[in-house]
Amino acid sequence: MNPADVAQTAVAASHDVSLWGLFIAAHWVVKIVMLGLVSASIWVWAIIVEKIILFRRTRGQMDRFEQVFWSGQSLEELYRSLAQRPTTAMAALFVAAMREWKRSHETASRSFAGLQQRIDRVMNVTIQREVERLEARLMVLATVASAGPFIGLFGTVWGIMTSFQAIAVSKNTSLAVVAPGIAEALFATAIGLVAAIPATIAYNKLAGEVNKIANRLEGFADEFAAILSRQIDQQGGPASYDQRAA
Repeated sequence: MNPADVAQTAVAASHDVSLWGLFIAAHWVVKIVMLGLVSASIWVWAIIVEKIILFRRTRGQMDRFEQVFWSGQSLEELYRSLAQRPTTAMAALFVAAMREWKRSHETASRSFAGLQQRIDRVMNVTIQREVERLEARLMVLATVASAGPFIGLFGTVWGIMTSFQAIAVSKNTSLAVVAPGIAEALFATAIGLVAAIPATIAYNKLAGEVNKIANRLEGFADEFAAILSRQIDQQGGPASYDQRAA
């Protein structure tokens, strides 16, 4: 083996090509990019887990509420049982509509003029608030999904630029000299993709779940508005189960 080959072998052996070794050997700018992307990836997974639990709990709450709503219990009893404790999703929609009904029904004039529009308005506002609650922090996933690869690419470009500067100083273009620096640079792109790919998949999935829940809330709002509309036409009190089924 000639002296040049021996030198190249020594240079290659001096580089730790493990993931930790690539991070340690990277330029400080590339290290900041890597740490930022790793932090973003951890944040993404925390949001994913939190949203999965939230959506599962929300669907369960809506299932239980619909079971009680159509079980035969009067709306007055159901309202009294829900009005005294925090409610979410479909129960919050019901409480908001019933509260507006009772405010109009219990006034001295007992005027029902515009009541249907007011009930529709408060239910729409409640749906919007619930959707906003469900969508909270989903934009973080969208941001990481779109920006993560480019941030990783920035770290890669910076690392390659630093490697070429080192090559120019050493005046050695052998693969044994170039490969470790290129590997360090490409590692940043890999981390960017690791952060962006789960964020993209999760955002699309979770956004679809939000739309399903919103559609379910809107469907219940339409059904409940029809029930109250019949009562407004009759200028009576809140419906019983038989009136709901009519």
